[in-house]
Amino acid sequence: MEQRLFEDLIESDKVAHRTNQSRTWPVSVAIHVVFAVAIIVVPLLQAGLLPEPAAVKAFFVEPMAAPPPPPPPPPPKPVTQRAPTIVAPVLEDSFVAPVVEELLPEEGLDLGDTVEGGVAGGVPGGVIGGIVGGLPDAPPPPAQKAIRVGGQIQRPKKLKDVSPVYPDIAKQARVQGVVILECTISPQGKVTDVKVLRGIPLLNESAINAVRQWVYTPTLLNGVPVPVIMTVTVNFKLS
Repeated sequence: MEQRLFEDLIESDKVAHRTNQSRTWPVSVAIHVVFAVAIIVVPLLQAGLLPEPAAVKAFFVEPMAAPPPPPPPPPPKPVTQRAPTIVAPVLEDSFVAPVVEELLPEEGLDLGDTVEGGVAGGVPGGVIGGIVGGLPDAPPPPAQKAIRVGGQIQRPKKLKDVSPVYPDIAKQARVQGVVILECTISPQGKVTDVKVLRGIPLLNESAINAVRQWVYTPTLLNGVPVPVIMTVTVNFKLS
């Protein structure tokens, strides 16, 4: 009895399963058909919005063409040089001579002596157009440097000799001896400078005064008189 009951349950379950399957299969087929129609029909309805096949092919396949090069710049315009405008002078029919006004010197202005053909302050007998007041005095020639006697420069000869005066105080003190002096002889043979090289205080001044009066022959160098330097000796001796 129990086995029969179990078999009835199995058979009832199979019958229920068959009944549910027979109902769901048409619904599933209908749903798939609707999706297929939607997938196929909707793109066909929107075919007018799609671009042309050639345009799509060009967009995806053909590369974009390079832009055309810019046009060359226009040639520069030639610069035309204008000829200078020459303004012809206006010639008057009549010529008027310029008026020369005579300038009179102001009153109280002393112009000095009037020199015909020259200027005021000129030198009588001068040249027209010369310097006012004459030419300036020429500078004196530079002094010649004295040459020491010796070698080719021979000692000049004494033309005038003056003996020194023996000082009384030196006589009283019984002072005697030699005074050596350095003298500068001018080109004319005169003693111009005297310097004591070795001397005696009581006798130096007397020796210098005597030597300054001596006169020598001019010393020539290449035929030209020149100043020379030489040493002289003055001997003081009591008798």
